[in-house]
Parts: sequence; C-alpha cells; structure tokens
Amino acid sequence: VDADVVQAALDAGITDVGENRVQEARSKFPQLQLNPGVRRHMIGHLQTNKVRHALQLFDMFHSLDRPSLAAELSRRAVAQNLVVPALVQVHVAAGPTKHGVAPDELLDFVRETAELPGLRIEGLMTMAPYAEDPETVRPVFRRLRELSEQVADAGFEGVRMQCLSMGMSNDFEVAVEEGSTLVRIGTALFGVRN
Repeated sequence: VDADVVQAALDAGITDVGENRVQEARSKFPQLQLNPGVRRHMIGHLQTNKVRHALQLFDMFHSLDRPSLAAELSRRAVAQNLVVPALVQVHVAAGPTKHGVAPDELLDFVRETAELPGLRIEGLMTMAPYAEDPETVRPVFRRLRELSEQVADAGFEGVRMQCLSMGMSNDFEVAVEEGSTLVRIGTALFGVRN
C-alpha cells in the first residue's frame, strides 16, 4: 500500500510493518515517520544482490531460504557491525513455486547458518497455500510448529526458536491456534493490493 496508508496505520498504533520487495521499501520507508519501537520486516523473497539495501531498511528478515543468502547477509552484517535477526523460511506445503528450505534439510541448514557471524536465527516462517477453508491448511502450520520444536530441541548455539511467522489474512486465526507469533494481515487491514 502507499506510504500515506502505512503512515495512517503507524499513527493508529501498528508497531510492525512488512514489505515484500526491497525496491518498494526503498521508495516508501523514507517517507514514513517511524516511532521508536516500530519494526520493519522483509517478508518477501530476498535476492542476494539486494542485501546491501535491505540491511539499511529492515529490522528482521523472514525469508532466509538458502546458503548463498545466509552467507551474503552474514558478510554484509559483519561489515556493518550488525547482528541480523532472521527467520528460516521452510517449504512445508507442496507446490512448485514456494521458496524455502525442505523440512528434511532444516536441521542441517540451521546448524550451518547458526555458525555464521552477524546472523541470529530467531524462528521459522512458512507460506501456506491459499485455501477458501483455512482448516485445510492447518496441517501446514502444525508441521512448522513441530519443526520449530525439533530445532529448539537440537540446542544449536545462538538459535532461539521464539518466532513462528505463519498465517495471512485468510487463515491467520488457524495459524495462531497452531502457535503463530507473527501474522501477515495486510489484505484484512488495507484491502486487496492493486
């Protein structure tokens, strides 16, 4: 949505805003008057060539989904003396177009990523397929919660499984019932995107 709509949401007390694209955030965020405590979330697929700009714009990254992105985030964060909070995107649901780490590769990915300086793994994220009946995607959310528990049980140093980013406007109630701590509800607040 446009910057003036985001500003109205911030003025109404919203404390977390998300953006799917770095280029949109680059044009929109400088126009906003951000109160202390407002967190800016990168919730879309992040290309490695956009990391430099993304680190200047976002407070948390929800889409850590491959070793090359983890390495680039780490390299640039260290150069800027930052520690970047990130969520590992897991491809729980079947479908050819979703990004994310496969569930059977998650523990190895988290173990390797946790060793990189400048990154702090704080949880997991997934995108459920759109469904008219949110109950049909409950197993996707349940599976991510179970995977989060497996990662927590593994006890990797520096990894905190405190966030589960799952659920959108059409299914967030079910996601919350399954343990979501961060939901993406733009359409419910702002209407359908142009």
